[in-house]
Amino acid sequence: MPFRGRVPGAGAVVAGLLTWVVLASVTASAADNSACAACHDQGAKLEKSAHASVACASCHLKHDGYPHPANVPKPACSQCHQGQETDYERGVHGQAVKHGNAAAPGCDLCHGAAHELLRPKSAEFQAKVPETCGMCHSDVAAQFQNSVHGKALAKGIMDAPVCTDCHGEHSILAASNEASPVHGDHVRETCANCHGNVQLSRRFGLPADRVVSFDASFHGLAAKAGNQTVANCASCHGVHNILPSSDPRSTIYPKNLAATCGKCHQGAGKRFAISQVHVAEGRAEAAPLRWVRQFYLLVIPLTIGLMLLHNGGDWLRKLFRMRGDGAAARFRDGFEAPGTPNVRMLRFERIQHGLLVLSFFTLVWTGFALKYPDQWWARSLMFREGSLRGVVHRVAAVVFMAVTLAHGLSLVVDRRLRLHWKHLIPTVRDGREALANFAYNVGIRSAPPGRSAHSYIEKAEYWAVVWGAMVMILTGLLLWGNNLMLAMFPKVWLDVATSVHFYEAVLATLAIVVWHFYTVIFDPEVYPMDTAWLTGVSVKKIQPSPSAPELPETEPVPAATGDRIISS
Repeated sequence: MPFRGRVPGAGAVVAGLLTWVVLASVTASAADNSACAACHDQGAKLEKSAHASVACASCHLKHDGYPHPANVPKPACSQCHQGQETDYERGVHGQAVKHGNAAAPGCDLCHGAAHELLRPKSAEFQAKVPETCGMCHSDVAAQFQNSVHGKALAKGIMDAPVCTDCHGEHSILAASNEASPVHGDHVRETCANCHGNVQLSRRFGLPADRVVSFDASFHGLAAKAGNQTVANCASCHGVHNILPSSDPRSTIYPKNLAATCGKCHQGAGKRFAISQVHVAEGRAEAAPLRWVRQFYLLVIPLTIGLMLLHNGGDWLRKLFRMRGDGAAARFRDGFEAPGTPNVRMLRFERIQHGLLVLSFFTLVWTGFALKYPDQWWARSLMFREGSLRGVVHRVAAVVFMAVTLAHGLSLVVDRRLRLHWKHLIPTVRDGREALANFAYNVGIRSAPPGRSAHSYIEKAEYWAVVWGAMVMILTGLLLWGNNLMLAMFPKVWLDVATSVHFYEAVLATLAIVVWHFYTVIFDPEVYPMDTAWLTGVSVKKIQPSPSAPELPETEPVPAATGDRIISS
């Protein structure tokens, strides 16, 4: 019978053999180095260095001949450290050596003699990095020593960043090199290595929201979109001379913020002190910003939710009615149902509507592309550091404002347009009609209450557009003129305008998709599209409908000949 059990003590035997092999190799190395130490006094130093486990023979060629031959080439570090050698050669120091600068630092200048070099991960080596770099970069080293990072390092905090944490170790590149970690495109990621680290933030009491709040700001969004001239961490906090905001010498000291922000925004902070810069949700958030956010987080889901209930119920009611109604079925199959032609838009109104549609959806596309630049639908706008997006957005904004102004002027100068517009003035009947139809759509009411020719549906949509246009134009102008805003008003005004502009855009876009698109596309009575925006006449005929007793007929039903509205 084959033996299926374990050999007693097999694991111990294997472990013993491995231990013997390791000890034998170490002993052999020690013996080799001991033989060298008989003549050379480097043994004691070598035992404490990072090369303690390296045999002398690994680096020193022709060591077995005695006396040792003269002019033996100095051992090259690249024999073992090929990766580091490659990085060094592509860095600024290696390139300086390549171009004949004999004073450029090599391995031994930074790491020390081969027999005495410290382990790079040791606290002792880490603490000496600024001093090492300071041998050539004395001015920068002095600034670092006085900075918040340098002082933390002096206190023995080994998690404090040193030169190599930001600039790299062997492949140190110029700040102008796009591959450098201190290039403008990568400053945010470099700083985030520490300031985006939750564990470090908790251990040292650092604000945990700095990277997140920067990413959510215009500066962070523009940088993510590829803008290389927008402010990054170093633009405001400094580079080697970073100081806490409580230090009067700091670039972010409250009294110095006007000068710091003024480098990009001329006149900023001259009339009012610059308030909170890193704006993040939570208890530290300014009260007006919190009110705006809470308001829209309540209004958006409530409004869109009611729209979905209303339109979903309407769609189901009409679907079931059309499936069981022969006349409706014939209309659905392409036969015109009897009724009065329903003129909804005059020629000038259709022109306005076309420009409004074009400018609105361009604004939606280019506006959300700033917020979400990584999405596939936004990438085509990210040419030329994202400047294409900004230009297109502003052109569309001008068109949108021109359409809004033209609409207002047309109501003043054209009586026919003004008379047509009066049908959209809200009345008390609209509220009762809206409640009755909502109740019918969600199943609370059994009899269809009917709707006016220009009902609460069109009126709610029109006045929502008017209100949204006013809000978006006002906040958009404030954001467009951000330099003037920062010079004339408190910064919190700009923050509120930014928040309102975003949330209002979300609300407007969802309302168009849920409310307007249903009315002109997905409503079974007009599907696949109500062509009133092209011809002026709706495919939905005005027909007598069974109205509830509490909703009597009101305005006369308009009939049409071309663009001319007459009363029946």
